[in-house]
Amino acid sequence: MEPSSVKDGDGYEFCCCVGTANNAKIVRQCFQPNGQEPISSTDIGLPNQVLANGIDIARFTPPRKQTTQDIPLVVNDFRVAARNAIEADRVNDRANEYGGSLENLCRFALEVVDAIVKEIGAHKVGMRLSPYAAYMQSSDSNPKALGLYMAEALNKYNILYYHMVEPRMKAIGEKVDCPHSLVPMRKVFKGTFISAGGYDMEESENRTDLVAYGRLFLANPDLSKRFELNAPLNKYNR
Repeated sequence: MEPSSVKDGDGYEFCCCVGTANNAKIVRQCFQPNGQEPISSTDIGLPNQVLANGIDIARFTPPRKQTTQDIPLVVNDFRVAARNAIEADRVNDRANEYGGSLENLCRFALEVVDAIVKEIGAHKVGMRLSPYAAYMQSSDSNPKALGLYMAEALNKYNILYYHMVEPRMKAIGEKVDCPHSLVPMRKVFKGTFISAGGYDMEESENRTDLVAYGRLFLANPDLSKRFELNAPLNKYNR
């Protein structure tokens, strides 16, 4: 199966291989450019399967059997993917004006903000940042300094909001004890500050301007009303 990649055009592909080296059979899900099939060693698809939660159904895209002409192309895809992975190691290790110092590391993001503000207006622009997150080996050596620098830098653009994820949410779906918080960033940023990550009704007071709820809101579409009435909440299902 082809390694995952992002391509220009009308769509993108996202592929996950399942199987052994000489019998890789199918992908779990695949979004391909122009709706084309993923390629594999067989054209036999898998039937739908019930996921581990016992509720959701996994539907698999039928593959196209790989031809002899396909093999060199796929081999080259893996070569390019390996090179890209090496070059992207540690997320940003550039030695130019976009890497190294804190100012340089933030330069690209701020240039994007500047361009968008000029195009559509600051009142339609917001930024979300997760400096404490450690997903996919993307942790920062000094997340507090990064968050504070961006908060101060964004003030000059007068954007609508600054949306950050709490330090305690270092991994997807896991809330951990953490001595850090977003309060220092909130004090620096002059616009509307939005926080997300493990909040309940009471905890949000004096920590942020607005709270972004994800799982709780999905499980409780009337969440604000339940908070108002101090009513029990439905448990979310991951």
